[in-house]
Amino acid sequence: MLSAPAESGKVNGGNLSKAIQAVRGMNDILPDQTPYWQQIEGAVRDILAAYGYGEIRMPIVERTELFARSIGEVTDIVEKEMYTFTDRNGDSLTLRPEGTAGCVRAGIENGLLYNQVQRLWYLGPMFRHERPQKGRYRQFHQIGAEVFGLEGPDVDAELILMTGRLWRQLGIADLVELQINSLGTAAARAAYRDRLVDYLKEHHAALDEDSRRRLETNPLRILDSKNPDMQPIIGQAPLLIDHLDPESRAHFDRLVAVLEAAGLRYTLNPRLVRGLDYYGRTVFEWVTDALGAQGTVCAGGRYDGLVEHLGGRATPAVGFAMGLERLVALMESAERARPADVAPHAYLALLGGDTVQQDGLLLAERLRDRVPGLRLLTHCGGGGLKAQLKRADRSGAALALLLGENEIARGEVGVKYLREDHDQESLGEDALCRCLAALVDGSAAGH
Repeated sequence: MLSAPAESGKVNGGNLSKAIQAVRGMNDILPDQTPYWQQIEGAVRDILAAYGYGEIRMPIVERTELFARSIGEVTDIVEKEMYTFTDRNGDSLTLRPEGTAGCVRAGIENGLLYNQVQRLWYLGPMFRHERPQKGRYRQFHQIGAEVFGLEGPDVDAELILMTGRLWRQLGIADLVELQINSLGTAAARAAYRDRLVDYLKEHHAALDEDSRRRLETNPLRILDSKNPDMQPIIGQAPLLIDHLDPESRAHFDRLVAVLEAAGLRYTLNPRLVRGLDYYGRTVFEWVTDALGAQGTVCAGGRYDGLVEHLGGRATPAVGFAMGLERLVALMESAERARPADVAPHAYLALLGGDTVQQDGLLLAERLRDRVPGLRLLTHCGGGGLKAQLKRADRSGAALALLLGENEIARGEVGVKYLREDHDQESLGEDALCRCLAALVDGSAAGH
C-alpha cells in the first residue's frame, strides 16, 4: 500500500502547529513497499530486453499543445485532468498525463522513427488531476512500450504475448484477463460514429449528463461509461466490430489466430474503445477483478496516425502502458514477486509468409519457456534474408536463428554464428535448446 500523509504534528522538534502534508493523491513509497516495485521493475526490464526493446527517458514536462493534439481536446484528460501552467516565458506547459505522446515527440525530434523499426520502453511518473481512489492517484507511475515502423498484426500479437509472459513471470497470470477489440480505420469509425449517434439520440432522455456532453464531442467514449444506469442502453448499441473495413477485419482475424495458436485466452469486448483519441484498429486491456471497480492493469493498442499528426512522416505504431500502483496492489494482495535484468543472445529470422511468421512466434515462445534467461529477438514485418541478417548483426546477438518453410518441413532451425568463426548448422529443437542454454550460461558466467 501507499502511505497516507500524517494529519498533524511537529517536525524535528520545530514549532510548526501542523506538519506539511503531501499533495493529495501524490503518495510516498516507503521502504517496506519498494521491494515490490523493484521486483516488478526488474521483471519488466528482463522481459523487454528479451524481446529487443531499448529504454528511452523523456521529460516530465512537455508543451501543452503536445497532449491537446495527441490525446484529443475533447477527452476528459485534456478538458479536466491535466496539470497545466504558464512558465516565466509565457509558454503553456503540462505535467505529462501519459507517455506515448512524449515518446512520439522524442522519436520525431531525434530522428528515430522515419524508415526505421524501433522498439522502445519507458518508466516514470505521470500526472492527472482526478479524484484519488484505490489504484488511481494524481501522481502515478507507468511502464510503457512502443513499437514504430511495423504495421502487421504479427507485432500486435507479439506485444500481447509479451505482456502475458510478464504476468506469468510475476506469478499473477491467474489474476488478470485479456480483453481485445478492433476500432478499424478512421473512415470506418466515422461511419460507425454516425450510426451510434443516431441510436443514442433515440435514447437521449435516458442518457446521463456526461454522456449527453460526449454525444456532441466524443460519442464513442459513451461506450466506456461505468455508470450502471447506462449499461442497458450501451448493451443494445450497434457494435463497431460489425462495421469494420475489410483490411481491419483481416488484421484483427490474423491477430486472433496467432493468440489462439499460442494458447493465450482472451475475451472479445466490442465495447472496448480506450480513452485516448489516437487509437485505431487493435486495442486491448488486461483487467482484474481483484482491485475493485478500477480493474485495468495494462492497456494499449495501435495508433498508426499519431506520428504524422504530431509532425512526423507517416509511421505505423503500436504500444501499451501498465500502471505500477495497480500491479503492486496485485502483488501485495497475492504475496507474489520476482526480479531480473538482461539483454539479446539470439535473433530469430523468419523467411516466409503468414505460416512461417506464426510458427516463428510460437517457436520463440517455446524457446523462452525452455531456456530460462534467454534473450531472443524475433523478427517481425517480413523482409529478405540479407536485411534480416543485417538487423541481427546490429542487434548484437551472438546467433542468428533461421526459420523458413524448408526448416519447418525438416523440423530444424538454421544457426548462424555472428561473433565466432563457426560453420552454419541446422539443429532440431532439443539440440537448439541445449545450444542456447550453453550460450546463456556462458554469458551469465562472464558478468
